Amino acid sequence: MIAAIVAGVALGGGMILVLAWADARRLTLERRLAAALAPLRHEHSPARAATPLLSLEGLLAPVLRDGVRALERWGASTIEIENRLRRAGRGGTAEQFRASQVVAGAVGLAGGLSASVVLGATRGSSPIALLILTLACCVAGVLARDHSLTRAAGQREARLLAELPAVAEMLALSVSAGEGALGALDRVSRTADGALADEIRQVLGRTRAGMPLSESIRLLGDSTEVAALRRFADAVATSVERGTPLADVLRAQADDVRSAGRTALMEEGGRREILMMIPVIFLILPVTVLFAAFPGIVALNLDF
Repeated sequence: MIAAIVAGVALGGGMILVLAWADARRLTLERRLAAALAPLRHEHSPARAATPLLSLEGLLAPVLRDGVRALERWGASTIEIENRLRRAGRGGTAEQFRASQVVAGAVGLAGGLSASVVLGATRGSSPIALLILTLACCVAGVLARDHSLTRAAGQREARLLAELPAVAEMLALSVSAGEGALGALDRVSRTADGALADEIRQVLGRTRAGMPLSESIRLLGDSTEVAALRRFADAVATSVERGTPLADVLRAQADDVRSAGRTALMEEGGRREILMMIPVIFLILPVTVLFAAFPGIVALNLDF
């Protein structure tokens, strides 16, 4: 059985190498231009010392690029990944995230291969089942990395929504004290801490770089999927553009977010109440009926 597993792994590796060789033989426009641009690239790039890590990087780089191209073709689109990266507050590009997915898939593949070898040696499992297990572990690694980004984006948006009422109240107090919109944002960015304070610092950075304040605030709303934050950004930007009283707008936005939070909490409580009925009906109620009926059943058996 171990020999069959080793032969299957060797056959699969040979097929992958043949496909990689065929793809490497295919001449594309990028490879034609790479030969002409290579002298310029080496001329402008700093010299790097030859180390074993660089050699390993040179061996793994083509495989990593092929994996990134496969995920670009079959996985999520670049716009969707960049949107989730922005919502999660993470830097980097979509290509870098796909490279991390390839690494996660390789880790899953190694774990699945190790588990398949152990199962094949100890229990004599079917080679087809072990191959499916190995591929499933590889796909699970890629999907787990994608799920972690989606979960990070959702958690950060939840923090933004939780911090929004307090930040709106602080802005309203600053504006009521006589400061302008820009000064109030600067004061909140220096005194507050959290995800929304980081977003306000980015707003101030774009404003100091020359972008209008209203447009920079609208970008804050466009960078997230939180509807309350979008309404807040649109209201503040409109108030800045038209010169309407900003303190009243901020207090109204804070009250709306708090009322929406209470509504969401009541809805969550209703859903949890329905879920609590499942163990009551299927676990507690049958045991209660059994305890109530057991003495009668025993009495009937004694009479007979």
